[in-house]
Amino acid sequence: SKIADDYYSAMKAAANFAWCNRHIIADRVRKAFKMILPNAELKTVYDVAHNIAKLEEHEINGEMKKVYVHRKGATRAFPPGHKEIPEDYKEFGQPVLIPGSMGTASYVLAGTEEAMKKSFGSSAHGAGRVMSRTEAKKQFNADKITAELEKQNIFVKAASWKGVSEEAPQVYKDVDEVIETITKAKLGKKIAKLRPLGVVKG
Repeated sequence: SKIADDYYSAMKAAANFAWCNRHIIADRVRKAFKMILPNAELKTVYDVAHNIAKLEEHEINGEMKKVYVHRKGATRAFPPGHKEIPEDYKEFGQPVLIPGSMGTASYVLAGTEEAMKKSFGSSAHGAGRVMSRTEAKKQFNADKITAELEKQNIFVKAASWKGVSEEAPQVYKDVDEVIETITKAKLGKKIAKLRPLGVVKG
């Protein structure tokens, strides 16, 4: 339909803007690091979209069909050898990045064949919220959250107190449980657990 074509075109334009924006931010982060640590070398390991629709081929009732897959709260998790995975990762499966919160771990997983069968090659893209941003702003004091995180050697720099309150670690599900669920369902294979050192909120 025309409305679907218009939506998809507008979404692609927004996705291109977001891609450029991420790379500009990454470039500025690299420059900031160089000012303090001249020998620092920061590289983008993987750039992936989430909350986006893509036109893909999937097996439905034994037949290959072209369909729009709109991953809301999800990201791609394609298996090893899939034609849409960059060459560097083809052997291992698509990197699946699952952040926890400012105060908890994040994970790197790899996509699986099982995800293609069960979820159109998709996995969650984060721990997921248990509280709205509005409620979080009422409940959590930004200064207290920042102080608590500093005790764990996690340093926060934010443009406003709202950003810190909205993203307090307590407003997210337990990321370890989320990862356990994903790996048990075989929607992703656990590769690495990452620990936060610093958080920048725009």
